[in-house]
Amino acid sequence: MTEHPLIRLNPGQERRLKSGHPWAYSNEICMPPEFRQMPAGGPVRVEGDDGWRFGTFAFNPHSLIGARLLDRDPAAVIDAAWVRRRIAAAVALRARITDGPFHRLVHAEADGLPGLVVDRYGEVAVLQANSAWADRMTPEIVAALLAELSLRAVVARNDSPVRAHEGLPSDVALLHGSDATAVVEEGGVRFGVDPLSGQKTGWFFDQRRNRDLVAGLAAGARVLDVFCHVGAFGLRCAAAGAAEVTLVDSSAPALERALAAAAENGFAGRVGVRRGDAFDVMTEAAQAGERFDIVVCDPPAFAKSKKDQAAGLRAYGRMARLAAPLVAPGGFLFVASCSHHAPLEAFAGVIAEALHRARRGGRILATTGAGPDHPVHPQLPESAYLKAQLLQVD
Repeated sequence: MTEHPLIRLNPGQERRLKSGHPWAYSNEICMPPEFRQMPAGGPVRVEGDDGWRFGTFAFNPHSLIGARLLDRDPAAVIDAAWVRRRIAAAVALRARITDGPFHRLVHAEADGLPGLVVDRYGEVAVLQANSAWADRMTPEIVAALLAELSLRAVVARNDSPVRAHEGLPSDVALLHGSDATAVVEEGGVRFGVDPLSGQKTGWFFDQRRNRDLVAGLAAGARVLDVFCHVGAFGLRCAAAGAAEVTLVDSSAPALERALAAAAENGFAGRVGVRRGDAFDVMTEAAQAGERFDIVVCDPPAFAKSKKDQAAGLRAYGRMARLAAPLVAPGGFLFVASCSHHAPLEAFAGVIAEALHRARRGGRILATTGAGPDHPVHPQLPESAYLKAQLLQVD
């Protein structure tokens, strides 16, 4: 059996990996010129300068994350059988922790498949290969998915910006099957999903439990769903008995899909839309004296990189400051951030300040994150990107 090439860490760079962290950064790796010619995503053995063996890693000489842990065994064979075992474990876990075939099936490092994301929509699976290793092993990943699940289609949504950091091109492709149309069923509501042209992989499974939480408050309520995308929060509230739901988004196609879902589920008469910039719509609604029993603000990431953190936090604060006056006394405000670079403590701080500046009191009822189908690697707490708060506003 051929040994994997050996990569050594620079002197004094072993501490983080010895604590269980699954990444070695490029500046921690001894990088002679010939290493720059090694294939991106290939398996290597990583050892410390002191000889400590860390296991088998996927190496990318062109990425800030130079090596990603694959297996603690330095001699592990990273082949189709290895991939299938990891996929099978992810499938078995979701069978235990979810109640149907609609979920995040693979969540990268936490499922032992670095950089790989797979969402399942019943008989359709949508993958994102966000590391050179996952991109290189895509044929084996697709074969494993088809072996473990009854799928009629597999889609690659390889258009995430993070692929550029790995030196990978952007691409969207149907890898298996001929019909990728899909449906998500959640809380008794059916939503049409377009994996080939929707946002991300087509749906945001990470907010499912938070939608359960908000929908549980919705009977008889007037609901404003801001940054609604295809209306998941708002339509869940309509299904739970909301008297009136207003969906706000800047995307006409997203609002069209939301209205189609409202019609299909039988509550189109209680659902309306407002297309426009969310901040402008909220400002106009406040000036008109509108009030809602529930206001949901689930925006796209405002802090997409570390350099954007301060500006992103200001944007979250402004969002909450505009949303708070729209909440009827005793009503509820749900705010969320999917920005990895907006830590929970800082995010919660700007939300609290925004309420104060809006001259509204209240109380935090829940501070939440993603559901259990989005597990977090114990040594990668920063991968717990989603944070959200539900508040009652006086």
